[in-house]
Amino acid sequence: MSQETTVPSPNERERRLGQNGIVQPLLTDLYQITMAYAYWKSGKTKDTSVFDLFFRKNPFQGEFTIFAGLEECLKFLEKFHFSHSDIEYLKQTLPPTIEDEFFVFLSKLTADEVTLYAMEEGSVAFPRVPLMRIEGPLIIVQLLETTFLTLVNYASLMATNAARYRMAAGDLKLLEFGLRRAQGPDGGLSASKYSYIGGFDGTSNVLAGKLFNIPVKGTHAHAYITSFTSFSELRSQTLTPKDGGEPRDLLQLAVKWRTELVPLFKVVGTEASDGELAALISFAIAFPDGFMALVDTYDVKRSGLLNFCAVALALSELGYQALGIRIDSGDLAYLSNVAREYFSKISINYNIPWFKDLMIMASNDINEETILSLNDQGHKIDCFGIGTHLVTCQRQPALGCVYKLVELNGQPRIKLSQDVGKVTMPGRKDAYRLYSESGHALIDLLQRSVEEEPEPGNKVLCRHPFEESKRAYVIPSKVEKLHKPYWNNGRICAPLPNLQIIRKRVRTSLKTLRPDIKRNLNPTPFKVAVSDRLYNFLHDLWLENAPIGELS
Repeated sequence: MSQETTVPSPNERERRLGQNGIVQPLLTDLYQITMAYAYWKSGKTKDTSVFDLFFRKNPFQGEFTIFAGLEECLKFLEKFHFSHSDIEYLKQTLPPTIEDEFFVFLSKLTADEVTLYAMEEGSVAFPRVPLMRIEGPLIIVQLLETTFLTLVNYASLMATNAARYRMAAGDLKLLEFGLRRAQGPDGGLSASKYSYIGGFDGTSNVLAGKLFNIPVKGTHAHAYITSFTSFSELRSQTLTPKDGGEPRDLLQLAVKWRTELVPLFKVVGTEASDGELAALISFAIAFPDGFMALVDTYDVKRSGLLNFCAVALALSELGYQALGIRIDSGDLAYLSNVAREYFSKISINYNIPWFKDLMIMASNDINEETILSLNDQGHKIDCFGIGTHLVTCQRQPALGCVYKLVELNGQPRIKLSQDVGKVTMPGRKDAYRLYSESGHALIDLLQRSVEEEPEPGNKVLCRHPFEESKRAYVIPSKVEKLHKPYWNNGRICAPLPNLQIIRKRVRTSLKTLRPDIKRNLNPTPFKVAVSDRLYNFLHDLWLENAPIGELS
């Protein structure tokens, strides 16, 4: 993969984009339209509903999830309208028995009567706690289901995956290099956007940089190195010193330095590729202030490192400072240590202090486990370029968010299942995060919206939603209400932060979790509880709706 010359990032300014043109009411499943007709035919146009959007299990065998995609859902609500061409298409697609009055009804639908409550985008979230609560006319809120799910599922999965890489890498730089491996152009753009939210420092995706104000990075591919075979192919080999003056012959300087460095590198000078050196000289002339070179096209130790250092020292003579190297194959821990050793020796031998700190980037099909393993091996890598495993979320390709009806016309609705994990929490609910005296998040509490809010310092009974004996009193030092109104009366009713602020929120939100909840191996599950009143309400409704078997 090709990567690292930096394109300067603009300041953290607000940047707002319109809704992606492909996100429209017809970006849905057919059964949403057929249900809408059946609702309409049944006279349910005035029914009001409450739906919860949530997930049942954290991804990647972890115990937290990052909520993302909220802004895109709000943009969808702003533009929600069936166009004339949409209506004409549906007339041709649906059975001819569909009454014309239904299409007139569809053409007049807007999201003006919808109210949407949500967690803050970039917050940590846990199973069963609604990411969003959507209220409004049944038909309209039902029609939002598939589109909302597609906007939230991948965004949250991607942000969570990126956050896990960030925790594994610590303070090292992370760059997203996944566009070529992503699931299509929209998948590639979403991956760049939500990996940045999750904690990555930049992307190779130029369009994502333009659209989302993300720093863009890149250098060259192996093809650039192999496009040169000898010095004779250098059509230009001179470079003007940084402070001005007569152009100098960079090839002559680099060859001189390579000859001088051969004893230090303990290699035979003829082992180093002249074609590689020619390519690096050519690239250095093009980017003297951004010289970041790929060094594993032929052999890192015998050729790539030697050629890079020769060109970097030649640039240094002319007042320029190279950036570093990228290694895309081989034993990354070992090779990074070798590279750092040579950089340190050159720094000392030639009194060039910055040389020892040259960046070492690795980009060889890296995943979260690779980073953790490299940490154990004592690598000297400063930056990871990550593509396939990040953007495709190979460890888990879907989050599994669901969208369930929990209340209709003020009456609770419950979905039962032999799988207890699929039983829904009925009724309109509020969610609260209770904090311990240490400042860590202690438990998430769901309770009916008609209940009084829990208060700091007051004892709260928290119950497992399905296991009667699992209960505990909690005295929170702080209580955070998780759901805020974001859409009401046909407009966005809360400020929407830009990506940089959401990115900071991810970092801040993760800091509220204890280390054992965030660890990679066997993390401690974060507790999600219900109030005593919601527990009894849930189980009374369960018994009321569950069929009674008969033995004979």
